[in-house]
Order: sequence, then C-alpha cells, then structure tokens
Amino acid sequence: MEHFLSVREMNENDIPLIVSYWLDADPLHLQGMGVDLEKLPPRQNLMQILEQQLQLPLDEKRSYCIIWEYEGSPVGHCNTNPTAYGEAAYMHLHIWDTDKRKKGMGFSFLKKTIPLFFERLKLLNLYSEPFALNPAPNHALKKYGFELEKEYTTIPGSLNFEQPVKRWVLTKEKFDRL
Repeated sequence: MEHFLSVREMNENDIPLIVSYWLDADPLHLQGMGVDLEKLPPRQNLMQILEQQLQLPLDEKRSYCIIWEYEGSPVGHCNTNPTAYGEAAYMHLHIWDTDKRKKGMGFSFLKKTIPLFFERLKLLNLYSEPFALNPAPNHALKKYGFELEKEYTTIPGSLNFEQPVKRWVLTKEKFDRL
C-alpha cells in the first residue's frame, strides 16, 4: 500500500478541502477527536486563517501543513500548530476520507511526514497531544518511536473541549537514531 501514498506541502487548492474536513465532517468523528463543535469558526474565517498561514515565510508560520495523498488524491493532512521554527512544534494527524481510516495509513503517512517536519522546520522536539480516548493516533505515535511524556487533562487547542490527552515527544536526537 505504501507505494500508493505520497505527501506534499499544502497549497492554495487544498484550503477548501481542509475547511470542508472541519466544517462538513460527521460531528461524532470530530467529538471523538476532542473537538468542541461550538468552537469551529465560520467557513470564511477558517479559509482566511489558512490562506494567511500559507503566505507566511516558513520561519514565521504558526501552522505548517503537509497533505496526505492516496493514489494522487488528497485524503488527509498533518500539520504542526503551534510551531516555533528551530525549536518545537505540536503535530496533528487527520485522515479526511472515512474509507481510509483504520487501515494503517496514518502510520505510513507519518513515516513520510515526520522527516519533513524535522528537516524543514529545523525542530529540536516534535510533540503530539491526541485525545487520550482516541486510540488510532496514540498507537501510531508509539509505533513510530515517540515517547509518552505524560497524560493529563487540558484544553489542548483552540477547537477543543477540556479532555484527557497523552503528550508524546520525539526529540531530534531520537529521530536521527530511528
């Protein structure tokens, strides 16, 4: 399957796909990721936010996005947010296409994406804080080699409700050894 998978930086044509993922997704799927549906911004606002991030130089981006493709068609994205260029970033994983979830693609996409984050963003640490009750990202992060730093309750992002999360970390030193 891996030879059907590819990754690339987000471009302007991807913005409507990402916006649709967030605003047209099954509410139960979003809540299963820890999303507070009341915090989702209006379509136009979300489009503007993504357009602005796309225009910024790499070292000024708060969010940096990689598009995941299956057989040349976008099926998801992986982004960092917040991002501190040359220091650390928090990674988020999203497979848009419901038919592509729970098939092991997330891990395969991670293997292609994480090197780009370390290389392009010059990171020392890459974090991910998925909803503790969402098994797919937690399994993929552990399998890749991330270390569980802690489990705690927080509001992990601007679109989330208070929830238990698992904070995973991958240091540059460990990444270089993998």
